[in-house]
Amino acid sequence: MTSPMKNAQSHAESSATLGGSLALRRTPKLNGGSVDDKRKEIALYFTNTFDTYTGLFDCLVDDAGFYQKPIPLRHPPIFYFGHTATFFINKLLLAKLIPERIDAHMESIFAVGVDEMSWDDLSEESYDWPSVSDVKDYRAKVRANVLKLIESLPLSLPINWQSQWWPIIMGIEHERIHFETSSVLIRQHDLARVCSQPQFPACTDTGAAPKNKLITVAAGLVSIGKSHDDEYYGWDSEYGEHEVEVDEFKASQYLVSNQEFLEFVEAGGYQQDKHWSDEGRMWREFTEAKHPTFWRRQNGWRLRLMTEEVDMPWDWPAEVNYHESKAFCEWKSEQTGQLIRMPTEDEWYRLCSVAGVKELDNNLASANLHLDHHASSCPVNQYQHGEWFDVVGNVWQWTETPIYPFDHFKVHPLYDDFTTPTFDGKHNLIKGGSWISSGNETRLSARYAFRRHFSQHAGFRYIASNTEAVDPNAYYESNRLLSEYAEFHFGDSNFGVENFPKALADIALEAMQGKPSGKALDLGCACGRASFELAREFDKVDGIDFSANFTRLGVKMAEHGAVRYARTEEGELVSYHTRTLENLGLETYASRVSFHQGDACNLKPQFTAYDLVLAANLIDRLYQPKVFLKDIAERINDGGLLIIASPYTWLEEHTPKDEWIGGFKKDGENYTTLDGLKEQLSSHFKLVGEPRKVSFVIRETQHKFQHTLSELTIWERLPR
Repeated sequence: MTSPMKNAQSHAESSATLGGSLALRRTPKLNGGSVDDKRKEIALYFTNTFDTYTGLFDCLVDDAGFYQKPIPLRHPPIFYFGHTATFFINKLLLAKLIPERIDAHMESIFAVGVDEMSWDDLSEESYDWPSVSDVKDYRAKVRANVLKLIESLPLSLPINWQSQWWPIIMGIEHERIHFETSSVLIRQHDLARVCSQPQFPACTDTGAAPKNKLITVAAGLVSIGKSHDDEYYGWDSEYGEHEVEVDEFKASQYLVSNQEFLEFVEAGGYQQDKHWSDEGRMWREFTEAKHPTFWRRQNGWRLRLMTEEVDMPWDWPAEVNYHESKAFCEWKSEQTGQLIRMPTEDEWYRLCSVAGVKELDNNLASANLHLDHHASSCPVNQYQHGEWFDVVGNVWQWTETPIYPFDHFKVHPLYDDFTTPTFDGKHNLIKGGSWISSGNETRLSARYAFRRHFSQHAGFRYIASNTEAVDPNAYYESNRLLSEYAEFHFGDSNFGVENFPKALADIALEAMQGKPSGKALDLGCACGRASFELAREFDKVDGIDFSANFTRLGVKMAEHGAVRYARTEEGELVSYHTRTLENLGLETYASRVSFHQGDACNLKPQFTAYDLVLAANLIDRLYQPKVFLKDIAERINDGGLLIIASPYTWLEEHTPKDEWIGGFKKDGENYTTLDGLKEQLSSHFKLVGEPRKVSFVIRETQHKFQHTLSELTIWERLPR
């Protein structure tokens, strides 16, 4: 077999050019062809990526530029120069594909970056960075070691998540991402610190900006989400299932040009709070922004490119953050009398479909994409897609959609925190790619998101629609107690013990046979699983818990059909889980359930006339259980049932000792909680059947579980 290292080296030395730019190889298919050919293809993809990334830093004039921060909120370029190489080593070690480190110090100091998590989150940390020459030497060692691994590692096709080749492709695609983000940092650097390079030629085309107009996009079905046998590499957020009917809307023919955005600037758009969200206004005031980040006002307007400033090309797309895009849309709505906003992710995909946008092949891109044409933006009317222009390429396009996980989302164990930190409702998706986007970034399935104040090679197009852009259910519950209860209610069974809330609901429904099933109360409902289970037979179910945080999870499940949470595995290590009503067979009953925050010892008057009250693991956590037992009798219909389940773990931290129902000596004899329940309830209820023990297991970590028995009693309300 010809050495892929030799092939890769010769390729890097003699790369062809496309449109004057260094040719960036496309992301490879992970199936098809012979093993030898695939090995060579991946070797070429690796060296093409690694060497192009190394060459990007030739845009810095001297070593001093490596250590000066372009912006306060990010590391200096020296970090990003070393980071992508250490990523390879750290992931290959984690995957046990290499036996030892190359340089432990570098693989520590370059391991974790700082992202612009907040526009006012200034970090003054200092680092003892290595020299540029040392990092270059380190990168050369990493390059040789990865090529050696590519040459020798056993390969079988297809390459998928379980393949030992996955971390190799992951490292390459990770460097492709940083190729783009590092170009943004270079663009933000002092102009004196950078210089142009022939392999990164900026576009010189410019002219009068076209007048924008809105064109109708027909309604239609959008079905997205990759399967795990997809033939191309993907990041975790791309996998799963999402399908939705998109209403008709109108999309601007062009991206918003510098000329069109100038109208907003000259109308005082940056001075008028009414156009800005609270978050956007705070960012604008903190940064004292008066125009887009890359605009310069020097004897007229100029535009900062990656390594130079040029007279403003008015027909190029305006490059702005989400807040600026949103404020423009609010202003445009006021000017036109239409409801103007950015598209959602779903609407962007619908536009792609109607415009006939196809995936890139190995031919020259019919878009300003993949460095096939320019190392900068270009006129917004240069690349047409259907009736529109730049549906992909030129600059990324902000959407109204915060990134969220598709159904059946899961993380890859080698990079479990790639996407999940952005599931916070504060990172919005950008779509379509920019002039420098390459590899996975250019796939239509790509899903990248940034904080809304973030500067990127990003602009926007606007749409007119009467349909509101609704935020998806993105948040992963990370509070440990809430996550434990979410798992307890909706998660996996352990040690063969049936799900406890479901088991109680099944017992209740069996006991209710032949009785009216109009209204039920799940008191101490926590996250609400039993409430949903009771709704299989009851017309209406109220779930009440003292904790608003618990009921919030129940509301999310009812409204979105899913809850998401981070489950503790060990120490700080977590796994991410999505549980759905559909998978539990309960999706059709959500409309029957309502959740409320409330105090069982002081319920509001409207909570009455119940055919069933279920009080699960509640009685021994009340501060006045006798008050509860007296009051609940008046809230249950004649012949209705009160079901109490409890392990009777009385603690003074929850219940003053003189309020305990049982669990103490009375007149020198044992007095159990069952004795107390009989005494408190006998005037209004009769005990049905014998008490029974119901097991439950609470999972704390993958190695720690609580196994408990709850005693369940059923009480029938006597006629008044």
